[in-house]
Amino acid sequence: METTRKHKVPEMEGRQARWYAKNRGTEAQLKQYRRQAAEVVAGLAAGAEILEVAPGPGFFAIELAKLGFRVTGLDISHTMVEIALEEAARAGMAVDFRQGDVTTAPFADESFDLLVCQAAFKNFRQPVTALNEMHRVLRPGGFAVIHDLNHQATGADIQREVDSMDVGVLSGFTVRQTLGWLRRRAFTPAQFEELAAESEFGGCSVTQAGIGLEVRLTR
Repeated sequence: METTRKHKVPEMEGRQARWYAKNRGTEAQLKQYRRQAAEVVAGLAAGAEILEVAPGPGFFAIELAKLGFRVTGLDISHTMVEIALEEAARAGMAVDFRQGDVTTAPFADESFDLLVCQAAFKNFRQPVTALNEMHRVLRPGGFAVIHDLNHQATGADIQREVDSMDVGVLSGFTVRQTLGWLRRRAFTPAQFEELAAESEFGGCSVTQAGIGLEVRLTR
């Protein structure tokens, strides 16, 4: 039986959610989302269906939609869903953002070809249950890509990441402090491998880059 992680992470709502969205929507960040979107869908068939778990303000999901894919976003935060819908409307893109919990995903079995999750997995209190739900909603041959903080990232790694965000001095300080705090909850590569082995996926591949990890799991 899975052990539930003890920490309780409050959902990001209201002013806090809008502050986060503002700092994730800089031109430097949007450029990074465009690059990552092109990379993650490389080789994916035209018209494929994508689910982003915890899309936050929706910037990455919108970039995926711009590439011609049908995209759905599932976020536990009501405010984030509101913001994401606003951003999608502003961009003229149809993305199905909805509120919900990944551990009880409101989708039928085998609904998606690709699932992505960015900067949120460390917050899941039941990580194996979340992985099992990801496995359930993927079609056979589909895959999941998880990007998240590396517990082993150094202070220098975090500083370089904040410098690349172009968020200004004051916000940069806050972001650096926040990343340092979040890093304590993040997983190491070995821990991700253990979680994946325990899940229905049965295993994963993990790549390290900067402050983050890329975890790939295939159904």
